[in-house]
Amino acid sequence: MSQSYIGGVISGTMTPLTGQVTGFVEYLVVAGGGSGGYESARGAGGGGAGGLLTGTGYAITPGTSITVTIGAGGAAVTTADTRGNNGVNSVFGSITATGGGAGGVGLACPSPQNPTSGGSGGGTGGDGNGTGTPASGTSGQGNSGGLGFAVGGSNNSSGGGGGGAGSVGTDAVQASTGIPGNGGAGLCSTITGASVYYAGGGGAASNYGGLASAGGGNGGAYSSSTIAQNGKANTGGGGGGGCVSTVSGSGGSGIVIIRYPANCAPPASFGGSNVPQVLYNNGYQIYIWTGSGTVTF
Repeated sequence: MSQSYIGGVISGTMTPLTGQVTGFVEYLVVAGGGSGGYESARGAGGGGAGGLLTGTGYAITPGTSITVTIGAGGAAVTTADTRGNNGVNSVFGSITATGGGAGGVGLACPSPQNPTSGGSGGGTGGDGNGTGTPASGTSGQGNSGGLGFAVGGSNNSSGGGGGGAGSVGTDAVQASTGIPGNGGAGLCSTITGASVYYAGGGGAASNYGGLASAGGGNGGAYSSSTIAQNGKANTGGGGGGGCVSTVSGSGGSGIVIIRYPANCAPPASFGGSNVPQVLYNNGYQIYIWTGSGTVTF
């Protein structure tokens, strides 16, 4: 099979169903999102989204087994004044998406901990003068987290949002409203035929008020009247920050999706304990992994 994809349009010749696939497949690989931090007195930062990689030119060699690894989201933090946990990488053959970064905790904590970098970076915890360091994302996969602040110079504070694949996490609002930073936006993909957002950053926490929004609908969020939310499973969303008696949100697990023309041969075999979901839509055959395995064409 000789083919190319430009803007989702297939061109070239295609092998019939009786032959093996030789050529290229389109792919989406999303890593697990990072979890938010958890502060005992102030607002913690949101977790960064898992890295997102997508393209149309992954070369297939008949008879060669390709490894598929689905990264887990970073675990929620249950110990106060503790930074979150990074997500785990997702892999399709030679393509590796980097796990999302952890949300940080601020200067009021016994041991302040800046967020960590990842596919997208985590946001900082709230502190008195915004001196924390938001974590960076991985080039081509995601964006940096946002910066936390104290509210109006008081002991109340709000964290910065975790970065997303589509935009940076926002900074907390340094004003009497005390709004924590929103998670960075995810990116929309139509590889399955439906419009789905992936890799949105986690919203931050506030001990004062206001509600952070999650990036692309896939991250976490927190306010003084709600619990921290987990990043959405199989989207790589970042987890929300935690505060006071509310633990942080966990990161969402990742996903791997491939597709190629429906009138080409299907894969010869699948390995491991997880078989992908199979869809046929709009002239494509689509394979969706939510658990690790292998595929041979």
